[in-house]
Amino acid sequence: MTQARLHSSRLKLATCCLLGAFLVTPLAQANQDETNQATSGSSPVKTIALINPNSNTESTRSMADLARLETRGVAEVVERTNRDAPPLLTTPQDMIDAAPGVVALGVEAARDNNVAAIIVSAFSDPGLEELRESVDIPVFGIGEEVFHEAARDNREFGIVTVTPDEALIDSFRQKAASLGYEQLYRGVRVTPGDPTELVQSPDKLDAALAEAVKESVEEDGAQAVIMGGGPLSASALRLQPQFDVPLVVAVKAAARAAVEAIQTAE
Repeated sequence: MTQARLHSSRLKLATCCLLGAFLVTPLAQANQDETNQATSGSSPVKTIALINPNSNTESTRSMADLARLETRGVAEVVERTNRDAPPLLTTPQDMIDAAPGVVALGVEAARDNNVAAIIVSAFSDPGLEELRESVDIPVFGIGEEVFHEAARDNREFGIVTVTPDEALIDSFRQKAASLGYEQLYRGVRVTPGDPTELVQSPDKLDAALAEAVKESVEEDGAQAVIMGGGPLSASALRLQPQFDVPLVVAVKAAARAAVEAIQTAE
């Protein structure tokens, strides 16, 4: 081999080695980045346990999906259904009967160290205080939290619901008073008909609730309207474009409160 050829071969070899070094370095860095990401992603994800005090699993799923809209990037939502309860809680006695199951589900959920908060997802908050006394993590009731949100900035607010039980309706007034909002409370509007049948038809439910919201705003002077029941949350989102006043969704209010508690604790 001539001296010129030898020099050319050595130059090519050096160039290839140099290019190889430039190529290998990014690939090695990329692999290291992937390893670092996998390692950082392996830490336990915080979760929020959403407990549906009734036995309707479709309602559980719907409410959990609504909660996930508020918790994305902060915590995952796990669903729990109180299977020993009726599919719809319509009387104070239903709430009392549902409470032990709610507490049991909450205590069980709290045993998981990844669970950072619990949501009791029924408007009357069955078992809420008992569960708070039984676990060491924050517990939020959708009924309690939605009152706080509806009354924000001293707004006058009303409630629409599908449950006509007089004792249950009076409990709403009592809750408003106990939370310090009695002067802002503008009463309840109830949809006509059998609530169990009504919640099985989204179209009929939306129509009935829309009329009740209209009455609450125009006749009672409500500046915000609470949708009185976890199963009514999806209807609230569908109906909101029809109204200028906010239709306050209890599940989302509680989910936001849970997120705030988790972020504050970090």
